[in-house]
Amino acid sequence: MDWTISVWEVLKGECLYRYRFPSPILRVQFHPIETDVFLVCPMKLRPTLVKIKGEQKHINFDEEGGEQNIFASFDRLGQRIFTGNSRGKVLVFDSSTLELLTSFQVTTGSSTTTGIKSIEFGRKGSNFLVNSSDRIIRVYDGDLVKATNGEPQQVEPVQKLQDLVNRTQWKKCCFSGDAEFICAGSARQHDLYIWDMAHGNLVKILHGQKGEHLLDVVWHPNRPIIASVASGVVSVWAQTHSENWSAYAPNFKELDENEEYDERESEFDVEDEDKSVEDKDESREDNIEVDVVTCDPIKAYIDSDIEDDEQVLTFIPITPEIEDPEDGFWAMTEEEVNNLEKMKQEEKKQEEELQKNTQVVDVKYEGHEIPENPPELVTLPKKNEPKIKAPKPSAPKPAKDQLPPPPIDMALDIPNIDKPCHLFTEERMHEEEA
Repeated sequence: MDWTISVWEVLKGECLYRYRFPSPILRVQFHPIETDVFLVCPMKLRPTLVKIKGEQKHINFDEEGGEQNIFASFDRLGQRIFTGNSRGKVLVFDSSTLELLTSFQVTTGSSTTTGIKSIEFGRKGSNFLVNSSDRIIRVYDGDLVKATNGEPQQVEPVQKLQDLVNRTQWKKCCFSGDAEFICAGSARQHDLYIWDMAHGNLVKILHGQKGEHLLDVVWHPNRPIIASVASGVVSVWAQTHSENWSAYAPNFKELDENEEYDERESEFDVEDEDKSVEDKDESREDNIEVDVVTCDPIKAYIDSDIEDDEQVLTFIPITPEIEDPEDGFWAMTEEEVNNLEKMKQEEKKQEEELQKNTQVVDVKYEGHEIPENPPELVTLPKKNEPKIKAPKPSAPKPAKDQLPPPPIDMALDIPNIDKPCHLFTEERMHEEEA
């Protein structure tokens, strides 16, 4: 939370640029196609479109009084920028010229406005969802939002999703890889709700551990796998698959118990003499070359609307590092230990050089200065949460030697005893013994 954005080279691991802002950063999103453009949403400031090795453009709003905490997001192809404010108004801008194309209002049933918390787009199709503060997730068709030269229009949602029982506030929402399902995470606890996009039915509710607060939810691009982050722990939700080896080999037979198999005499020979004539006539290709170097792009990650897909990151080369090997698994020699220390020293030198080579860019706003040492954010307790009072300091307990002597001739109330019992001192006990 140092009010900065760092741009890294993935393959080399180098920090190329560091952008400083006059306020904390709420959201950063790269352009879906262009690799040198990203969108920044600072706190209490206008969203900014930053181009690496280029200029920074602020999105201007022609509204009285300004607006705070504006959410902004690219569409699926990065051609338009959708923004939403606390008044429930969605503005659509052209991503290249930043001109206002159109706008529409998100209203409730009583024609009152509601604040917009987030806007998410699917990987396929033209639908997008709007998460608002009235606990309703609205799904809109992007094809219906047409350019009207900045004039407002009326756009009705295709679906409305909500929790009618608990009236849950939503922390984060996302589409599935095929955009047929919508997953929303509760802001109260670690619960995930999954709806069917076509009919709007609630399909499944996933319950996490109690006491955890959800932070983020992401759906896998082409598999039914969901990853959620809560209280610093990443949870992966997936279906339990049962192994079925007969699906890979039709002649495979699963056995409950071991059976003795009588093999033929020439079954495992190079040339099987017991083969039939039909098997000998079959052409077999034993020497088949397999290409393990060429990396073919995965079709599920490529959009059919994007023509230039040469810059798609298909994989990240990573070498495994064993920090704490098991006992007896791997023993390092003295030369290997010395080489490891030299490598660590070289890595430290490289990190220091990278920090020196990092270019620092200041993103300026009128009337706002960039502090050298930005203050840290402090989370304040909510209104409904009870205030925790500090415990009062208690007096120190006396030692056993300093305990006062017990009272003498003091009656004790003991059940099932008619007469009271008396406590005696040491002098009186000696007198009784004498």
